[in-house]
Amino acid sequence: MAAPKKGRRPAGGQSRPGRALALILIAMVALTGGMFWSGHTTPRLGIDLAGGTSITLKAKADPGQESAVNETNMNTAVGIIERRVNGLGVSEAEVQTQGRENIIVNIPRGTNEKQAREQVGTTAQLYFRPVLAVAAAAPEPAPTATGSPSASPKPSASASVPTAGEKSATPTATASTQGRALTEALKAPSPTPTGSASPSSSATPKATGTPQATPTPDPATAALEQKFTALNCLDPKQRTAAGQGVKPSEPTVACGKNAIDQWEKYLLGPAEVDGKDVDDAKAALDQQTGQWIVDMEFTSAGSKKFQSITSKLSQQTEPQNQFAIVLDGEVVSAPRVQTTLSASAQISGSFNQQSAQDLGNILSYGALPLSFQTQSVDTVTAALGGDQLEAGLIAGAIGLALVIIYLVAYYRGLSLIAILSLGVSALLTYVIMALLGPAIGFALNLPAVCGAIVAIGITADSFIVYFERIRDELREGRTLRPAVERAWPRARRTILVSDFVSFLAAAVLFIVTVGKVQGFAFTLGLTTLLDIVVVFLFTKPVMTLLARTTFFGNGHPWSGLDPKRLGAKPPLRRTRRTTAPAGPVDPKEA
Repeated sequence: MAAPKKGRRPAGGQSRPGRALALILIAMVALTGGMFWSGHTTPRLGIDLAGGTSITLKAKADPGQESAVNETNMNTAVGIIERRVNGLGVSEAEVQTQGRENIIVNIPRGTNEKQAREQVGTTAQLYFRPVLAVAAAAPEPAPTATGSPSASPKPSASASVPTAGEKSATPTATASTQGRALTEALKAPSPTPTGSASPSSSATPKATGTPQATPTPDPATAALEQKFTALNCLDPKQRTAAGQGVKPSEPTVACGKNAIDQWEKYLLGPAEVDGKDVDDAKAALDQQTGQWIVDMEFTSAGSKKFQSITSKLSQQTEPQNQFAIVLDGEVVSAPRVQTTLSASAQISGSFNQQSAQDLGNILSYGALPLSFQTQSVDTVTAALGGDQLEAGLIAGAIGLALVIIYLVAYYRGLSLIAILSLGVSALLTYVIMALLGPAIGFALNLPAVCGAIVAIGITADSFIVYFERIRDELREGRTLRPAVERAWPRARRTILVSDFVSFLAAAVLFIVTVGKVQGFAFTLGLTTLLDIVVVFLFTKPVMTLLARTTFFGNGHPWSGLDPKRLGAKPPLRRTRRTTAPAGPVDPKEA
């Protein structure tokens, strides 16, 4: 008979449980150390626990485009706003539609909450428009009437814009250039006075008894000139309303700050490039000037458009060699063009680090397909959520206490292993939640707390499955050490199937739901995975070590593994086969 091979492990055996315990101990120490090193020793809380801001936005369409407020555009807007807010590092922000034309944004209290509130409703309609004229922020006051005639005020490019065909009393290059640019923008040819000579003739028109007709300005030109002249960029209401309701294909007026942080007003031509042509944008510090700028990269189509406009502007004189970067009707920068550009550009202006990062964040995630009006901004206090959290924790503590009482009463000494395993699982869950806050923006809300409470039952169920398999082996008459090893493969399959079903349900729930329900699903999935880790690397190795002790190995009545109490059968003994002797066998001996 061949001797059994040395070192062979029994089925489901574990020869070195110390390795598994050392592995989970190292993981616990590393995660706990990382938590203290990061400085985030508590999980981040959601809006229902920490408080925050709830913003209601109402979509509004431009005149004649009411059909733009539809489900597709609303869902697109939700995605853009969510990416904007999360791009600022705000965790657990909830963005969802309410009804046909409302969007609810819940921003928990925390880092960058103020910036998030400012950006959620920003339309970010970005256009690159050629500059036709630049003037002072406010119109010049009219001259005061006196008894003696006063001299006419000297015309200035900052006070008015000449209409097509009109000449300034004191001709200046700026004034005449503005008039020509405005005419070209409106695509209206300069009217020629009646009876004048043709451009090719040097003759002077003959005088007649009838005076020459004064050229009549184009109505659109005159209206735009009047609007530009009357615009006061020092008035916040006028600044906001300056470019409202203007199509990208039409010229417009706008306000913006210059390099010395003073307001100016701009007369702008039709848009040549829009925000959809921007592929990426990010804040950067200009190493030469030491000022914050925004670097932009254009798409292939945007590069061609940008190359075309900069090629034209580089041949013009000031201010027609500038293009204005207009964001939501306000000029954020109006750089001069000295050469043709194509794939990239920089937005410079009176930026600080925060404003440059905000603008880069908005442009990176795109322009909203709709305009939104803020209906309400409500501050959510954490008082109600705190009360609910306290009630939930009390309920969880009561449930945990009942589970422990049941384990002690039914499993006696085995309950010590279950309690230690629950403690390890709770510690890992807490540390990982604290680390996931700054890592991925995870925030603990009330549904997530409910998921953690539900996980207590899932974890306890795994212990019970394993303990019952061991007790079944003892009832068959085996001693504890082989019973522990033989029960493990059968219990392992059951635990894995059960946890797989729980994790699958959590994953499906996380994918198909939004908002706070995702917090419940995420916590449930996380604790399910940790249950597998704890059972494999802690519960099973500890059970293997305790089976070698006298208290558990000999089946002490308080160990929970007493063979008599379990109704064990007589010990199983292996029978050895004896080799039959050669030759005939006496029937009596047989």
